[in-house]
Amino acid sequence: MPIVLKCHVGIGPRVEGQALVAKDNFSARYDLDRLKGIFSRPAHALAGQTYVDKIIVLNTAKGGVASAWMLYEMASRGMAPKALLFNAANTILAQGAALAEMALCDRFEAGDVTSLIDTGDQLIVEPALGEVTISNR
Repeated sequence: MPIVLKCHVGIGPRVEGQALVAKDNFSARYDLDRLKGIFSRPAHALAGQTYVDKIIVLNTAKGGVASAWMLYEMASRGMAPKALLFNAANTILAQGAALAEMALCDRFEAGDVTSLIDTGDQLIVEPALGEVTISNR
């Protein structure tokens, strides 16, 4: 049975994909090897794992303006996640996701999104509706 999680209305297109989850933060500048498509900062909970075509579920966004253009750059090369889900996103990352035409949602009503979704869950992200559906666990 699908589980629907309500969140703040997000940005970007409706997407479907597999979740990659960690109780960690996100910086496109410091956490990723954008050429290889993996989390590369050794201390990151997802170090060594690919983010390409995944729905990334993390605590919060960190970093400055570089993260915004990096999302666009990754998307332009086909080396980007399908969506970003956070407990809290910042405005700079939201701008980057909009520029990259990437789905982004945050502020989940049921609580900590990193506890609500598990790695491997199949998700449907509908930013305009403020909904993320776990379609298959």
